[in-house]
Amino acid sequence: MHVIAPSILSANFAKLGEEVSAVIASGADWIHFDVMDNHYVPNLTIGPLVCEAIRPCTTAPIDVHLMVKPVDRIVPDFAKTGANIITFHPEASDHVDRTLGLIRDSGCQAGLVFNPATPLHYMDYVMDKLDVVLLMSVNPGFGGQKFIPGTLDKLREARAKIDAYTARTGRSIRLEIDGGVKVDNIAQIARAGADAFVAGSAVYGAGKDSDPNRYDSVIAALRAELAGV
Repeated sequence: MHVIAPSILSANFAKLGEEVSAVIASGADWIHFDVMDNHYVPNLTIGPLVCEAIRPCTTAPIDVHLMVKPVDRIVPDFAKTGANIITFHPEASDHVDRTLGLIRDSGCQAGLVFNPATPLHYMDYVMDKLDVVLLMSVNPGFGGQKFIPGTLDKLREARAKIDAYTARTGRSIRLEIDGGVKVDNIAQIARAGADAFVAGSAVYGAGKDSDPNRYDSVIAALRAELAGV
């Protein structure tokens, strides 16, 4: 099953609860929650209190992407405030295996995030602790960037690793993509191996705030493209 996960980084923060409810009502599966610290990445966004605030607005999984360094201190706070999935960048952790274990021990699914130039070898020795692998198809820090085409080859490489692991163990791992995902490229991205798709400006840039169904058409269009894969 393909998962569509709108990123609230592109939402109207003055109406964040409504924005979360609206995309789920329009057919999205997860809420993607970007956490930036102005240290690991050059931007500052939101923290656990915002996660706690939106948790009552939806029963959908909240997919927390930590672009912070260090990682371990903040993981339990997000677990307590309603995160379902927590992913982080391996370069931001001194002990990747330990951080993955901390996330899972906190009751959340765990994952690694790979920047465009970060090699995939970090995942090789921790596959048993991975629920999600997230590939960045832009450099992290800002929304609205263009998809980096070289990510398609990296997706194929990650998919091959995951499929080989699943064949050995029977255990599946999600392969998520984040950055520049739009109606006109989502099918190509899916064919390269992704099965979860973060879309920020492509979704939240659609329609007018006054229209309660403003996200229906764009999410339906994304689904239609995926149905042809």
